[in-house]
Amino acid sequence: MICDSHEGSLVCRAGVNLLPDPTRLVTRPFQPGAENVGPGLSRATPVIDRILGLPEDEVVAALDDVERRFGERHRAMRKTFRNAAARVLSTITLEEPLSTARLVLIGAVFTQECAIEAAALCNPSVVFAPGSTQAAISGEQDAELVLSVRGIGEGHRSTIGFRTGRVRVNRSIEIDAPDSFPITVDATDIDSSDGVGASYRAVFGSGSSTVSERVLWPHLGEESSGMEDARFVRFVDEKGRVTYLGTYTAFDGSTVRQRLLETVDFVSFTSRSIAGAGANGKGLAIFPRKINGRYAALTRSDRESNGVAFSDTLVHWAEPFVIQSPSHAWEIVQLGNCGSPVEVDAGWLVLTHGVGALRTYSIGALLLDRDDPTKVIGRTSTPLITSDIANPGGYVPNAIYTCGALVHGDNFVIPYAIADRSITVSTLSVSALLATM
Repeated sequence: MICDSHEGSLVCRAGVNLLPDPTRLVTRPFQPGAENVGPGLSRATPVIDRILGLPEDEVVAALDDVERRFGERHRAMRKTFRNAAARVLSTITLEEPLSTARLVLIGAVFTQECAIEAAALCNPSVVFAPGSTQAAISGEQDAELVLSVRGIGEGHRSTIGFRTGRVRVNRSIEIDAPDSFPITVDATDIDSSDGVGASYRAVFGSGSSTVSERVLWPHLGEESSGMEDARFVRFVDEKGRVTYLGTYTAFDGSTVRQRLLETVDFVSFTSRSIAGAGANGKGLAIFPRKINGRYAALTRSDRESNGVAFSDTLVHWAEPFVIQSPSHAWEIVQLGNCGSPVEVDAGWLVLTHGVGALRTYSIGALLLDRDDPTKVIGRTSTPLITSDIANPGGYVPNAIYTCGALVHGDNFVIPYAIADRSITVSTLSVSALLATM
């Protein structure tokens, strides 16, 4: 670790450097003619007719070429192509059965590769992994972690991916290399009856993929241009049951809306819309337990101040209480939260981000009252972490951003993106931080 003294606290860079990998590819349906250019009319029928007209030896040769070039890049590729063929042929009546090679080639033609991290990798949040013991969570033992990441690919479309890792009792951080075959799944159980936006499920086969291979892909019109800035939290209810809640920004190219992910295992996910005055804009971050019988969340519904909102349902959030407005030069443009609060003995520890001159981002902290989080009882007057002037540029210059941290013993573990170019992790002592606030 590399540690720097700052305002009495000790911020240590953990030696983690996660870079976007343009070779991380997923397969998705491809509809010729229905791309986001031109008239947008499907050309599926004439394409299929041309494939049906090919001589069998050319079909076999073309399929052999596909398997030679792409066979090592995806798991169960033939199954993917068969599913794609079934989807596109479901409305067509064929005069005679197709050979296996011709069927699979049709599926290949109606499949495309998408590079999920071609442009950037950024905006992580971190939680203790499912099944973590109380000894691990409290810092008495090493703890397994799940890190969510925002991958940005073609057309600036964002997806939500994951990494695994661990925090050691000696404060060191390890993030595993992702497994080789990232996958997406189609939405199921789509329900548009809630009057705000559709809900849906995304279910991965637990035996056919690992956490780091699972990629949440946009399914609805309101998130067609991306699923951004997921803020995951390990939520514990009154009976001790654990659910992972993740708020994210759904973007359709012009409008942003907030949605809620729920999972218990990072295998099956449910996505629901969020509404209410407290859910306007971006950046809702849910507290890890109820407070006085109600859900609570950090919010920035006015686009520049930090607030706290409450809810009885998780999906409708009341008008927030403003708890912090810009007051220092490094946050003078706007404030926001950096993910869900962390509960410590002294109260709720909140990371904030502030934007200053040249759109420079910095990370600070607040301490909120444990029983009434609308009360601020401490804050940092200078940043804990700010952009590194020695390394300018990046996908978003001068941006330092995290969507969620955790505390392991006295160790505050903070993953964050640097200029949306890479992800790193810093740690600091909670007790030392509190002493500066």
